[in-house]
Parts: sequence; C-alpha cells; structure tokens
Amino acid sequence: MNAHAGGVGSVAFSPDGHTLATANDDHTVRLWDVRDPRHPAALAAPLTGHTSFVLSVAFSRDGRTLVSSGSDGTLRLWDVADPAAPAASGGAISGHTGPVDQAVLSPDGRTLASAGDDHTVLLQSLDTGEAVRRVCATTAGTLTRRVWGQYISALPYRQVCD
Repeated sequence: MNAHAGGVGSVAFSPDGHTLATANDDHTVRLWDVRDPRHPAALAAPLTGHTSFVLSVAFSRDGRTLVSSGSDGTLRLWDVADPAAPAASGGAISGHTGPVDQAVLSPDGRTLASAGDDHTVLLQSLDTGEAVRRVCATTAGTLTRRVWGQYISALPYRQVCD
C-alpha cells in the first residue's frame, strides 16, 4: 500500500478485519481491502472533506460508520456500510479550537468522543432525538422560521418543537 502523497497518521481495522482505514497527510481518508494482506487493494476513491492533515480514524462497533479527525479542527463521519461506496454522513463537526488528535465512537454508536490540542475532551451526542429535545428545551418556542433561517439555513424549515 503506497498510494499516498504524504504520510499516514493513523490506521484502524473494521470490526470484521476486512477493511483498513488510513488517516493521511494529503487530507484524505482511504479504505483498503485487506482480506489478502499480501495484496491490499484500494476500495474506493479517497474520502475528502478535511482541509488539512487527517490525524485519526476509528470504526463504529458495527463497522457501518467511520469517524475521522483532523488538524483542521474538525471531525467527519463517513457511511462505510458498503466500503466500496463510502459517503460522507453530514458535514464537518466542530467544537475544538485546534487540531483534533483522536476521535472514537461509543460502543452503542450514539456518542462521539474527541481529544484536541486545545486541551479538551468533547463528548457529542449523535442521537438526533436527543438533539431535538435539547434544542426545543433551550429555545423555549423561539425557534421561528426566521431564526431557523439564520442558524440552519442549509436545511428547509420544519417545526420540530411542540
């Protein structure tokens, strides 16, 4: 396996051991079929989205999701249920103020833990229902169409709070 324009910062096996993910200095994540370790093969085009070095990769327990962290201060989730056709799962996840050195998913896949150069460890829920409940409790009826457009303009408005 020597298809990188730069160094490799981290590697992770999928739970079934068939796929190896690499975090690369060329700002990409790559997936490799390693069922025959003597002849690893690229499974798909490199996954792009990070704007600087990718520092870590980790699979979910079920192997369907991959998380990557980067020196650009972001985390990204990837749908790798079919490693030959991986896709971004949402956009960049922020919260750190510097490079994110490592990220992992909890055993149930509902919490993302990350450690950064900003001397913090962040725990972020990936449970959509919990996020909606928290937003509704915090906004207390003020999440109007106008406010939605101001903060969530990438998504069409829908009333989510009773």
